[in-house]
Formats: sequence, structure tokens, C-alpha cells
Amino acid sequence: MTQLIDGKAIAKEIRKNIKEEVVTLYNEYRLIPGLCVILVGEDPASQIYVRNKERACKEVGIHSTVIRMSEEVTEKELLETIERLNRDDTMHGILVQLPLPGHINEDAVINAIHPSKDVDGFHPINVGMLMTSQANLQPCTPKGIIRLIEETGQNIAGKQAVVIGRSNIVGKPVALMLLQKHATVTIAHSRTKNLAEVAQAADILVVAIGKPDFIDSSFVKEGAIVIDVGTTRVNGSLKGDVKFDEMKEKAGYLTPVPGGVGPMTITMLLDNTLIAAKSSL
Repeated sequence: MTQLIDGKAIAKEIRKNIKEEVVTLYNEYRLIPGLCVILVGEDPASQIYVRNKERACKEVGIHSTVIRMSEEVTEKELLETIERLNRDDTMHGILVQLPLPGHINEDAVINAIHPSKDVDGFHPINVGMLMTSQANLQPCTPKGIIRLIEETGQNIAGKQAVVIGRSNIVGKPVALMLLQKHATVTIAHSRTKNLAEVAQAADILVVAIGKPDFIDSSFVKEGAIVIDVGTTRVNGSLKGDVKFDEMKEKAGYLTPVPGGVGPMTITMLLDNTLIAAKSSL
């Protein structure tokens, strides 16, 4: 019988703990964690994400500021805003909502955020620290995925893990983090031959390819932990990369979409902001 991994419930419990830590931080040091989100343009999906982040910050007592900039803003103006925030002691986390307009170099923007305030975990220094198991700020979605796997009660150490997807945001970092937990890790992608056969070897299968319903039950062995990172809007509703109805008859543990990885991503952003604030002491 497949057990669903309830990301909403797990995130709720973690946020409760974060809220308690935020209160303690204020009582002991008069310090309130601060997060600034920069939103460029009017992308509807980005607007929703930013509103959700604002609500989440309010819920746990983190001071949240949103800087909204027009789509025509120059790269120079954006970089100057980031530099000002780097110097602002009340802002412990800086997040630039992606994607950015085509005339702005995303790498230049990510690199401009001070690594100690990079709550997305995307700065090259933080990526390098992740590689050497020293990262203070880990990428939010991979960090949430690891917590979801751990919540099953299954030991990651010694397990065969397959990650389908090799993005810098999810695939590569989650593979590194699984490796740090002593799993044996395979990264598969669009050019992997016999993909279903590779996936069938997994005790832990993480799917992050952005192709709705691409992974059916033939890709998974009985009893595997399946983490579906996909969120593609189809006919007004969110669909994962995994065929949910098929997979729930075969997987041992399975994340739903929505309600699995999504709530954990924003929760890990809150956790990273708290970590950044504590590190500033």
C-alpha cells in the first residue's frame, strides 16, 4: 500500500519550529530575520510565488519586503539595488525571482548577491560549498526533497537513488545531497539510454523534468520512494511528472502534486532566512 508523503503537513510542522526560533532570536538578541524579494516584471506565476512567500514570512514572523521593478529596468539598476541590500544589516536574505527579462544576465544577478544572503543557494560560492559538504545555505527545493525522504523513516544511506533531471536548481544539487547522505546516486536525463531500466533500479526516485505524466509505473520498482518535483499547468490544474494514479499502486512512498514538494520549497526558504540571520550574529 502506497503511503503519500504529505508535504503540507510536514511543512506546517517545520514552520511551527521556525516560528518558535524566530521568537527566541528576538527575545535573546532583538534580531528579526529579514527577507527581501526582488520581482522584475509582471509574470503571473512569479506574482503568485512572491505573494505566497510574503504570506509564509508573515506566518512565522520573518520581516518580508518586496521590491517590484518594471520589465524595462536595466541590469545596472538591478545590480545597484542588490548591492544596497548587501549592505543592509536588516536584510539577511536576498532573493531575485526568476525568470528575468531577456536583456538581464541571470548569472550576473545571482553572482551579485552576497553568498551569506543567498537564501536560494544559487551563488557559485554556495554551490562550491555544497560540493564539499560545507554549505550553510542549501538550494530550497533539494533541501525540501531530502526532508521529505527523511520523513518516510527510511534510511537514505546505502540506498540506490536515481535523479531524473540535471538542472542546476534541482537535479544536480539533490544528487549531491543524496550522495552526502551516503546513497549511491545515478543522474539520468533526456539522453540517457534505457531510461525506464535505469529508473527501475532506484530505491529512491526523484523526478524533475517538467514533462507532465511522463513517468509511469514501468519506471519504478515495487516499494520505491518516488519524489515528483514536476509542476506543469495543464488545463488550469497542476500536473506532476509522474502518472499519479498508476504510481500510487506500486510505489512505497509517493509525493502528490500539488501538496508534496511545493510547500517544502517555500518552507526551506524560511529556514534559510533564519539560518542567514543567525549567522549574522
